[in-house]
Amino acid sequence: MAVWDLSVTVEDLGSDTPPVTVSVTSDLHVGGVILKLVEKTQINRDWSDHMLWWEQKQRWLLRTSWTLEKYGIHADARLLFMPQHKPLKLRLPSGITLRLRACFSSPVFKTVMGICQMLNIRHPEELSLLQPIEHKKKKKDKGSPEDIYDLTDVPLSSVSRPCLYNGTPAHFADSPEMEAIYKMLSVTQPPPSPEILAKLYRPASVVDKAHIHSRWLDSSRSLMQQGIQENDRVWLRFKYFAFYNIEPKYDMVRLTQLYEQARWAILLEDIDCTEEEMMLFGALQYHISKVSQSEPSMKSSSAAMDDLDSALQSLEVKMGGESSSAFELFQMQFYKFKLSDMIVHFRPKRLTLKGYKQYWFKFQDTSISYFKSKEESIGEPIQQINLKGCEVAPDVNVATQKFLIRLLIPAPEGMNEVYLRCDNEQQYAQWMAACRLGSKGKTLADNSFQSEIQSIRSFLAMQKSNYGSHGDTNASDESIDTHSLVSPRYHKKYKTKQLTPRILDAYQNVAQFSLTEAVMRFLQIWQALPDFGLSYVVVRFKGSRKDEVLGIAPNRLIRIDLSVGDVVKTWRYNNMKQWNVNWDIKQVAIEFDGNVNIAFSCMTADCKIVHEFIGGYIFMSTRSREKSDTLNEELFHKLTGGHEAL
Repeated sequence: MAVWDLSVTVEDLGSDTPPVTVSVTSDLHVGGVILKLVEKTQINRDWSDHMLWWEQKQRWLLRTSWTLEKYGIHADARLLFMPQHKPLKLRLPSGITLRLRACFSSPVFKTVMGICQMLNIRHPEELSLLQPIEHKKKKKDKGSPEDIYDLTDVPLSSVSRPCLYNGTPAHFADSPEMEAIYKMLSVTQPPPSPEILAKLYRPASVVDKAHIHSRWLDSSRSLMQQGIQENDRVWLRFKYFAFYNIEPKYDMVRLTQLYEQARWAILLEDIDCTEEEMMLFGALQYHISKVSQSEPSMKSSSAAMDDLDSALQSLEVKMGGESSSAFELFQMQFYKFKLSDMIVHFRPKRLTLKGYKQYWFKFQDTSISYFKSKEESIGEPIQQINLKGCEVAPDVNVATQKFLIRLLIPAPEGMNEVYLRCDNEQQYAQWMAACRLGSKGKTLADNSFQSEIQSIRSFLAMQKSNYGSHGDTNASDESIDTHSLVSPRYHKKYKTKQLTPRILDAYQNVAQFSLTEAVMRFLQIWQALPDFGLSYVVVRFKGSRKDEVLGIAPNRLIRIDLSVGDVVKTWRYNNMKQWNVNWDIKQVAIEFDGNVNIAFSCMTADCKIVHEFIGGYIFMSTRSREKSDTLNEELFHKLTGGHEAL
């Protein structure tokens, strides 16, 4: 076979050094080429991390047993011999920037796994990498130099779980400096100054949010394939809002970074909330900042104590199962078939003189029926509403005793909007919990019904007013910088003197929480917001001439009218039969139960991002406690990889 020359640029020799030429044949495998290169450089060092990068094709030659002919490499190929692991600047949700060694040759999914393993973040499948948002800086605003914490010396381990030493990974326990960095990762950051908050980018519309979500890196391709170079800057963020098995004693870094991402989403108005909720978020931030000074980190525990906790929990479950009384069983059956009360009903889009009307409502299985009176509830209802697949959102103001439940019911022509107005907290908590369960296809016999009621009641309790009592606490008006606790919208609407008593008032209801409890409660309220977990893409549906917005949530897809912002239609993943992507015309087609078919083209993002979101959320739903220690990487790539799937 003919011998020909192949030129390879060796990165370690420097950019000014000419390429190294080796004599090869077409049947020589890639491993043989690497061996010839190493011999010709005559440099004694560890070359095990080096691989060949084909510049024209933008691909790594990772299969060392493949021949040059099989890869299609000829004499004109531009090859680079470089390390697979290179320094990368990684900005965390907390705003801390790390410089660490990341894998530039593996798919991003695997690279994120390695990063999370280093930082001791469990369930890395929930996170991914995002290209930073570029915003123009003013000439006068030079800015202060950013602190970058160097972790490039941390050895890369193949162990799935890092070895812990007093709750700290062994590679962070080597020196006081490294311990200090790990402490920063697992401790909440102080509230930002109003000046910093004003400089940061805030999405002004749902289209702006869609542009941010178009910047997610492809999980199936490597960093090099997506134009990321050595020392480039990327963001590590939670991408899939399906947080599995959060345990504060194991998840200090994960929980802290999740809290920071939620906090910045609130402060930068990435997610909408009511004024009362904003004051509560502000109070929780103030409390968390205050407590974290005396209680620096969330509690971690030793393996022996974990085993003891697990054994006690198991014993408690067993004893609980044996002690279930006949009355409790009767109570479950009672709740399964009966929840009824007088509730005010309202349809906003209905052209009637009297919008609000009182009816006798009955909840059974997953449906709500209403009648003119209690006496007529034996007969046929005026209407029966099946809640399965509907949208349930709260509209509550405890101060004014406003307890509304907003239901968006799927219908052939779109979404029907219905409001239920409850008289008091107790009635609201019961019916809100019932509606939430019904939307998931669960009855009142479900074990989570009582816990859902309790969660709603505790949320309402935190919003209760305590006017006149905030003077008894240690907090003083001067110690609160209110403009660092609420979004800029409220800086313009209220003065500091107006915000301070309101935040202090909400603070009374959260002041007794420990650091872990306060962080968990902040996340619970964040997850209860109507727009929680929505990632947006501007699309154009087949047969339509106008752009619309597709909201991708953990359990559903939402069609949103771009002009008015109303939800037009909702489709649940559990009703999805299949989805396909036509990669040639960049169109996503989805088939649902009941012969419902939709197709759309993506306008602000590659259709691969939508495909990856859908497949990713379906993958998240397959996780279970039995398999929680093992991550099925192959299944993730099958569901999200598309035409590049393994």
